[in-house]
Amino acid sequence: MPKPKKVTLIATTAMGLESIVAKEVKNLGYEDVSVENGRVRYEADLSAIPRSNLWLRSADRVKLVIGEFEAKTFDDLFEQTKALPWEDYIPEDGSIPVIGKSVKSTLYSVRDCQSIVKKAIVERMRKMYGLASRIEESGPEHKVEIAIHKDHALLTMDTSGAGLHKRGYRTGQGEAPLKETMAAALVQLTNWRPDEPFVDPFCGSGTIPIEAALIGQNIAPGFNREFASESWDFIPYNLWENAFNEAEEAANYDQELNITGLDVDGRMIETAKANAIEAGLGDLISWKQMQVKDFNPKEKNGYIVGNPPYGERIGDQEEVEQMYKDFGLIMRDHPSWSVYVITSNEKFEKLYGLPATKRRKLYNGFIKIDYYQYFGKKES
Repeated sequence: MPKPKKVTLIATTAMGLESIVAKEVKNLGYEDVSVENGRVRYEADLSAIPRSNLWLRSADRVKLVIGEFEAKTFDDLFEQTKALPWEDYIPEDGSIPVIGKSVKSTLYSVRDCQSIVKKAIVERMRKMYGLASRIEESGPEHKVEIAIHKDHALLTMDTSGAGLHKRGYRTGQGEAPLKETMAAALVQLTNWRPDEPFVDPFCGSGTIPIEAALIGQNIAPGFNREFASESWDFIPYNLWENAFNEAEEAANYDQELNITGLDVDGRMIETAKANAIEAGLGDLISWKQMQVKDFNPKEKNGYIVGNPPYGERIGDQEEVEQMYKDFGLIMRDHPSWSVYVITSNEKFEKLYGLPATKRRKLYNGFIKIDYYQYFGKKES
């Protein structure tokens, strides 16, 4: 099987995080980067597949572009899919599930599009591999996606498998957990450095402090999990070994951290501790059961990143609004601290008592949220 030397990759991302993911891609050394809605596209060599999966903190998954073209008829879709070099990527026993989506396109039946794409790939592979009957599909999975937008068809293969937010450390979670990828982005949207105090006063199952610790010690977020493309024949396994070795050497396990997670619920603190241990961070993070109104930091020039309750359930509203007020009053006594809060509560600034230095619109799942950023006045 000939191995493609250059590939086009797409890192998908939550709306609003494209610039963060683009920066992460460039930090890996890839320069040919373009930003689109909900995704970052880049050209790279084959080693970018393992490296991207291991290192991208805020991307949802990494997809390999096989081809793209205009398709207004099922004949167009079939013939142009069949013309693509699938045998360069999929072995003759490869399993080929096909998923799809279609938006504002002539070919609107997703099920029919999936069926036609599958048929075209199978026909191409039977011809190229000289198979008399159907292909076995007993080998590694190569999940194909057909995405049609305004009659433009994009065919990709998912290199990640489980979404990249599944780091492998979550033993338990609260009612409304923040995705690990979003938590990492929130930390990266601050100016925090690993030698500065970092606190999450609403830590829940500990996702934000854990992601901050992984960033602080430069630990690759995908280090403790597996990826679908590890079993793909066209990616030499030494590229995976090199990527894991690079990640091991890049980690700075000696970096001291001052990271604290607080939560009013003692059960959540126990869950957060277990998750931190599973992430290999052990005692690097301090955990404490505490109400926000009792928070009184002793250090200066710290950073708070938090995802407080939004107060959307009946009966919670008053309690949550009072918590926002208490939080604002406390932080006015600590002007050197920078505060970053994500919430869908549109009254947050009024309740907190100060207009944010900066606001950024993001999406937590399908909920539109604001990231309120208050920049502290650093003291020497």
